[in-house]
Amino acid sequence: MNVVANPRAWPSDSLTRVPYWVYSDQALYDIEMERIFRGDTWSFLCLEAELPRPNMFRTSHLGDMSVVVTRDGEGKVHAFENRCAHRGALLCHKDRGDAKEIACVYHNWTYDLCGKLTGVAFRRGIGGKGGMPPDSHPEEHAPRQLRVETFCGLVFGTLGKNVKPLEEFIGANITPSVRRVMAKPVKLLGGYSQILPSNWKLYMENTKDSYHASLLHMFFTTFRLNRLSQKGGLVVSEGGANHISYSMSADTAGKEYEQAKMRSANEGFALEVPEVIKSVDEFGDGIGLQILSVFPGFVLQQIRNSLAVRRIVPMGTDKTELVWMMFGFEGDTQELHDLRMMQSNLIGPGGFISMEDGAATGFVQRGSRGAASEMSVVEMGGQGIGSEESRVSEAAVRGFWNTYRQLMGV
Repeated sequence: MNVVANPRAWPSDSLTRVPYWVYSDQALYDIEMERIFRGDTWSFLCLEAELPRPNMFRTSHLGDMSVVVTRDGEGKVHAFENRCAHRGALLCHKDRGDAKEIACVYHNWTYDLCGKLTGVAFRRGIGGKGGMPPDSHPEEHAPRQLRVETFCGLVFGTLGKNVKPLEEFIGANITPSVRRVMAKPVKLLGGYSQILPSNWKLYMENTKDSYHASLLHMFFTTFRLNRLSQKGGLVVSEGGANHISYSMSADTAGKEYEQAKMRSANEGFALEVPEVIKSVDEFGDGIGLQILSVFPGFVLQQIRNSLAVRRIVPMGTDKTELVWMMFGFEGDTQELHDLRMMQSNLIGPGGFISMEDGAATGFVQRGSRGAASEMSVVEMGGQGIGSEESRVSEAAVRGFWNTYRQLMGV
């Protein structure tokens, strides 16, 4: 495999300094797609519930590479590159659908649901004229097939040859919290897709940055859904790749935000529809918020009773697609279903507590554009990447960069 050499060197051995050129360098972006997304990592593709029956497909991504995820006639899940072996056209244009085979619309080459080439239109020509030579082997150029593993109803794929098994990759201290949320068969509720004007790494940093949540998101603090003074903590996997940030539902905090005159500590506000923040302790542990991430681009969210997965899709140095899928569980009562639907207003592109994230990461993209030689400061909580009881910390952000640098060789 020919990979261009890294065009730059990291200016410091410290994880508390991140050079701004990592968000805008095109050559670096190209290497990321090869070494990270098509390398030895697992990328989240979809929920198993998105393929509820045999002979179904849905499209997804491995970095910026389009892929097709299928469930074949026997119920087995596969994933392969969304590229025809002939001229490279997309095989699937729809997000999802039913199919027993997949045909390229350009020249009608056909594939089974494993991604194997099964037919070439007019391969032998017509009337003994034209067609492909007898020694031609177009199947040698068939779409690349991903190794697929599922865990708790989540489908991950990889092209890596040396990647660890999925559960080991996620980490022994992270998998229990995946199981905690993904405890029952999933019922899909709907989804969003939004385009962020920023580098994919900025959104991944954002999900790992528990420090910003109650400062940027006024709704969180005003209605006491999440304050840093609430009991909670950070869990970081070995090496730093994956993380959990959580807080308890009960607000035992004092008046720290009000006394500090924080922008997000406005008093005197009330909700006309208070049901939007009503919650049921469905997991029985008092945790009101849990944000969990798996490197390089997966997020599992529990905010009150709003459950969702998020998939980060790089689209260039300054453009990212964020795909959300909300879910509940089979067997949910009508009351709990209605509560989840109500709380879907909290998240997504226009969500009460998430619409600012897209803007904030865009501000960093724009603000750092002319400062390639400068570095950001990531010192909250010290210099380590370990788990902490405090969420006033950027330990999980440093953990992300620790894994990134190892994979990228910078």
